[in-house]
Amino acid sequence: MKQSNPFLKNQELTLEITGITSEGQGVARCEGVAFFVPFALPGEIVVAHIIKIEKKYCIAKAIRFLKLSEHRVEPVCEAYEKCGGCALMHLDYSEQLKTKTHIVRDALERLGGFTGVEVQNTIGMDDPWRYRNKGSFPIGFQDGVAAFGFYAERSHRLIPLYDCPIEDARITALARSVTEWANRNHVRVYDEQTGKGCLRACVIRITSTGERMVTVVTKGELPAKDSLVRMIDVDSLYHNRNDANTNVIFGDHFTLLKGKPQLVEQQSDLVFAVSPQSFLQVNPVQTRKLYDTAIRLLDAKPDETVADVYCGIGTISLAIAKHAGKVIGIECVPEAIEDAKQNAAQNGVENVDFICGLAEDVLPDLVKNNMRPDAIVIDPPRKGCDERVLSAIAESGANRIVYVSCNPATLARDLKILSTHGFMIRHVQPIDMFPHTQHVETVCCLYCQK
Repeated sequence: MKQSNPFLKNQELTLEITGITSEGQGVARCEGVAFFVPFALPGEIVVAHIIKIEKKYCIAKAIRFLKLSEHRVEPVCEAYEKCGGCALMHLDYSEQLKTKTHIVRDALERLGGFTGVEVQNTIGMDDPWRYRNKGSFPIGFQDGVAAFGFYAERSHRLIPLYDCPIEDARITALARSVTEWANRNHVRVYDEQTGKGCLRACVIRITSTGERMVTVVTKGELPAKDSLVRMIDVDSLYHNRNDANTNVIFGDHFTLLKGKPQLVEQQSDLVFAVSPQSFLQVNPVQTRKLYDTAIRLLDAKPDETVADVYCGIGTISLAIAKHAGKVIGIECVPEAIEDAKQNAAQNGVENVDFICGLAEDVLPDLVKNNMRPDAIVIDPPRKGCDERVLSAIAESGANRIVYVSCNPATLARDLKILSTHGFMIRHVQPIDMFPHTQHVETVCCLYCQK
């Protein structure tokens, strides 16, 4: 049987990079086969070593650059190319923004089948560093001591860090304090392979008001608790116990060790209670731009009802409520719904109802029972919307949708489905929530032509 891919693993060859993928990899073609080369940029010529062979493509590692892109810059991170978090840090920031615009446009055209849709220039940051207000760090054993870091891409091999240039510096300082406590008190680090050990991770938040929350995650009881309380100077300190043999960070049991049970996050003139499990966007500067864009495109009127599907803790719902007559928020996480209700009460917002349940169950049921929203906001996880959600939107009679997406591929897929129900794309606005990574957030406005 003839092999469709003529190349061999460990083969070396010269490639000209002509494009870039949504994962931030350089793309080249040779003898009809696509090559994906991490950390290579369009316009570069590389000598590449093939590390993986598939039927129609190869993955290769650049071992020597014969020509460099004029847009290549020197990464500032010690873990660059190791942790896999910042796939575009070697690309000039202005070009990163152009690349993300291209990624969204390419997904709409290639996966969604749309032509002639204008994609706005990606909205970036004036200062694209130190923007993350949350750090979730696994803790491992490195050179005889406990160390925090990130996992290498597609693995659970810890890449230890001292700092991270996209995290708020106060976050990594607190992570260092946690590992210092562990080493000083000889706290055993959890080993995923054996299931033995204690200290698994630390999760750290910094709010816009400057408050700090640390959650230390262990398997079993927390050792040296009094020492931890003394050493970690924060506004809120939690212990989370996770005894399961899983790579999920949190278990079900949280214990407040000191400080406040919740912190305060402020967005415009609204305040939100933040617990260890609360979902918030990790880039507060760009979050304001994201929400302002979504609210402007939604253009809710005082006599209108708006459904906010996948509403989380109600951040968008409460902002929309200032403009709409009624907002209905839907979210499947019970803790998030309780936070949303508390946030509504704390902000004096009375024209919002929150419903706990799966969107694919709740929204069709509401529509079946004659709930007729004028407009709908959807902000799903990376996997996009369940088809039952999209069908319910089509049957609801809503005349416009604002779709907030963190995944251009599933956005394109869902918009293609919505287009068959008469919805037409009016505006596509990418926003760079995650500078130096390959990720891009997109706000898309659709109107119904029926």
